[in-house]
Amino acid sequence: MPELFAYTDGACSGNPGPGGWGVLLRAMDGDTIVKEKELSGGEAETTNNRMELLAAINALESLARPSTITVVTDSAYVKNGVTGWIFGWKKNGWKTSSKKPVKNVELWQRLDEAQARHKVTWEWVKGHAGHPENERADELARAGMAPFKKKKSA
Repeated sequence: MPELFAYTDGACSGNPGPGGWGVLLRAMDGDTIVKEKELSGGEAETTNNRMELLAAINALESLARPSTITVVTDSAYVKNGVTGWIFGWKKNGWKTSSKKPVKNVELWQRLDEAQARHKVTWEWVKGHAGHPENERADELARAGMAPFKKKKSA
């Protein structure tokens, strides 16, 4: 059974501004790539955190059946949120410890639902540090953002 990995990244030009998300899905048998799929998308007016969340959500939602997967993100926000903060938020009715509404709550709820179908291991990698799969996810996120960036006039 091949091991499944999702390398995810979000990008934003201005925060808020046009943004994109990218996913490199890879099935590995040892050191051999068995299958690979790339996903990307974007929005005209968004934030970097929303794009990071949407990358992880789309990676998990794209899987046709329950899977064991490692999601690799360069977003401490996503990793810390989904492996730690989310438990308190759910217990507190989607409020932070200071009783404020959780930012991006609909995306956190969607991520929570998406990961519930799977056995997910979350890993963090340093962004823009030469990690080839993370760099590819970044390229996909920028490609997802491209249609939403305003064209510079000559």
